[in-house]
Amino acid sequence: MNYLAHLHLATLADSSLLGNMMADYVRGNPYQQWPDAIADGIALHRRIDALTDSLPEVRNARQLFRSDTRRVAPITLDVIWDHFLSSHWDKLVPEISLPAFLSNVRSVIEPQLESTPERFQNLNHHLWAGRWMERYADACFLQDVLRGMASRRPKLAALADSYHDFINNYQQLEEIFWQIYPRMMAQAAQREL
Repeated sequence: MNYLAHLHLATLADSSLLGNMMADYVRGNPYQQWPDAIADGIALHRRIDALTDSLPEVRNARQLFRSDTRRVAPITLDVIWDHFLSSHWDKLVPEISLPAFLSNVRSVIEPQLESTPERFQNLNHHLWAGRWMERYADACFLQDVLRGMASRRPKLAALADSYHDFINNYQQLEEIFWQIYPRMMAQAAQREL
């Protein structure tokens, strides 16, 4: 899962939005560096990542990628799940629009940014100004996202090309999303993640 899914699941689980969003920017034991509520959010994010990566449906989704891009498939899939969540937001979360949800999330996270890692602060500047999570609904935007990630990390250059796996297997990946995400929503709401 990527930013949007982590924020949504954190909301359902009543977990720290900052911790869930910042988790990829924190190394080591978060309880030694952050207040318990934020550390709990980081831990939830890590559990969600581990759970998602271990799901048989996600392992099957990885097989849809070509051999040249399969190594980066887990990263691409995280972005893809956010695409489908953004695309189907109104169906999955009818009680609040995506822009209203993101406005609420932003109002919680931004006042806390000063104490966070600089790279995470930079991400937030671009993420909110560029309305990334709303734009995830546009499949073409994912091409820009994946190219951007590939350009920042040369070892992950295959990310740029993995967009084609996404487009070529769109329907199958969407079906997999519907198999896993509503289940994860229920688990989050029941505090089972």
